Amino acid sequence: MQRNYSMADRAILQFDQMLGTLARRRVRPLRPNPASNLPEAELSERERRHAAGLMRVNHTGEVCAQGLYHGQALTARLGEVRAQMEQAAAEEEDHLAWCDQRLAELQSRPSLLNPLFYSASFGLGAAAGLAGDKWSLGFVAATEDQVCRHLESHLQQLPAHDQRSRAIVETMLTDEAKHANQALDAGGKRFPSWLKRLMTKTSKAMTRTTYRI
Repeated sequence: MQRNYSMADRAILQFDQMLGTLARRRVRPLRPNPASNLPEAELSERERRHAAGLMRVNHTGEVCAQGLYHGQALTARLGEVRAQMEQAAAEEEDHLAWCDQRLAELQSRPSLLNPLFYSASFGLGAAAGLAGDKWSLGFVAATEDQVCRHLESHLQQLPAHDQRSRAIVETMLTDEAKHANQALDAGGKRFPSWLKRLMTKTSKAMTRTTYRI
């Protein structure tokens, strides 16, 4: 039987999820790492640093996704929408774990700015949820569309022989596109082009800072 949590209960659960995300708690992914059976490439120092920078951006993107979905799940009005947000966040944990593992393999680390980006994303997600489920779902679709654009760009930039990084990014791209379509199919409101352009500018600021920091 599914338990009906109060707002206070959900807030406590979301706080625990936040700690798990930011403390890099080793979450067991639902699916195996798509790079697990692929050989490690011989990367030059420049290629390694560049791949690490791109994977750090992807990792921060997943931290932002966790904040977004956790915030929306806290304030979503319909139970089925809340369940969809929680399921999407669980699937995004796979991405978080895979990116974390790849960063370690590339002798690098996640961004030091992740707590800031998580907090900002959580606030945006909670505000979207308060605005109504159609806006909340529309925000998911618009955000995932931005993420897909970044991932497509990263596939073009990653070294062609870095099969492990590329396999992770390709799987993430498939999942993010699915989440965007699911949000629209569930009744999400399509955002106007001017708002999408504003989101693009904001996301570019995130990528420029987390690539190095």
